[in-house]
Amino acid sequence: MTEQYEGEELSNPPRISSGVVGLDTILDGGLDENRLYLYEGLPGTGKTTIALQFLLEGVRRGERVLYVTLSETESELQLVARRHGWSLDGLSVFELVPPETTLDPDRELTVFHPAEMELNETTKLILDRVSELNPKRVVIDSLSELRLLAHSPLRYRRQVLALKHFFASRQCTVILLDDLSSQQNDLQLHSISHGVVLLEQIAIDYGTERRRLRIVKMRGIKFRGGYHDFKIERGGLHIFPRLIAADHHQDFDQEYTPSGNKDLDQMLGGGFERGTNALFLGAAGVGKSSLALTYALAAAGRGEHAVVYAFDEGSGTLKARARNLGLDLQSRLDSGLIRLQQIDPAELSPGEFTANVQKSVEVDGARIIVIDSLNGYMNAMPDERFLILQMHELLTYLGQRGVLTILVLAQNGLMGPLEAPLDLSYLSDSVVMLRYFEVDGAVRRAISVVKKRSGKHEHSVREFYLSDTGIQLGPPTRGFTGVLAGSPHFSALPAVSSADGSNSAK
Repeated sequence: MTEQYEGEELSNPPRISSGVVGLDTILDGGLDENRLYLYEGLPGTGKTTIALQFLLEGVRRGERVLYVTLSETESELQLVARRHGWSLDGLSVFELVPPETTLDPDRELTVFHPAEMELNETTKLILDRVSELNPKRVVIDSLSELRLLAHSPLRYRRQVLALKHFFASRQCTVILLDDLSSQQNDLQLHSISHGVVLLEQIAIDYGTERRRLRIVKMRGIKFRGGYHDFKIERGGLHIFPRLIAADHHQDFDQEYTPSGNKDLDQMLGGGFERGTNALFLGAAGVGKSSLALTYALAAAGRGEHAVVYAFDEGSGTLKARARNLGLDLQSRLDSGLIRLQQIDPAELSPGEFTANVQKSVEVDGARIIVIDSLNGYMNAMPDERFLILQMHELLTYLGQRGVLTILVLAQNGLMGPLEAPLDLSYLSDSVVMLRYFEVDGAVRRAISVVKKRSGKHEHSVREFYLSDTGIQLGPPTRGFTGVLAGSPHFSALPAVSSADGSNSAK
């Protein structure tokens, strides 16, 4: 794991779970207990939800836990819990905001309005409640109310520091929530806290908002730096730790992965090796997806698991194509050897997609991953500047796990000079180019292996065609030049092979 350190400690104190599996992974085991942490983020980023998960983890462990709320009512917290399928039984809520039933004499809790109280009095009420309950975990929501009562940054800092010393003497782990309502970042609060977790929500031009998390500091704990995507769903925050390929190396046999097509394997010098990736490049409709599907079906025929991530086409379209090619895709889907997952780029974050791929490899045992296409994957990226870096890490990870990765990339245009929306050829171990070309008023297809890092391969250009028996390759297109450019010129006999595989002179 790539690690960052914030300070050093002579001892290695026991860790406690944050209540979120992904956050524990980022922190390499969880939080140090009996420390004070700060979770900060604008309203709507998920601070209340992740704080409740922290406390509910304590309830599961049989600990006393306390939620001190100065910004939300207990009924609002109950509503949040119900919508996540949680019960707050065993979780004590100390409410310091006036609900609708402020004048109800039968309320169990005494209700105060923070704006009408001095800071010292408010703090004393919190400390008295903690002393009475003696909890192991405490959440204070939120610091913005205390900041308003303090009137000055110095008084506010002193009060928070006093809270820290009080809780340290009580063997209690505390999480402070801050909605960043101050005009500037409260770096003084950062210095007081043992650790700082930042939650962000990003609105993109189209599609759902993206949420991400970053560990700003964490004293004495190694953690995975950078941003980590997460989503809020029923059950709480689901965090997708940033992938670091170096953490996932695994030994494997570097054998060939056949396609099930003798001519294609011959053209590739035996096939693609395990632990490599191949880029299928060409115009729309030229046969890239069909070629990729052939590899997935060949893997299923060997009893291996393959996953096809379809960004551009629906599952119905892919199944129809397979039927037209005489490929038995449906039975492989029914057996579970092939999983076809349709991806909506507008609703999926890159971190979630990467986590899905990891699960396919590490849990389901996938040996072939097909990403169809990279054009759709690009649309899932909020910032295309980082697409190459993220794809590099993903391909490195899959390579270290011995998985054959097939990437489909559609070029712009149909005939003549074509341009790719991005250049991944230098990341690819193999590049197979598929092109349309025209001969005597007929549109034909050509295939060529233009790059293969390991092993020998043919340097010829072959015609290929799609039939009801699958993909078929003809002999090399001798006698023509410029086939891959889409403008072939006759130079000598024999000419291009016909659809039945025979040669014909033009």
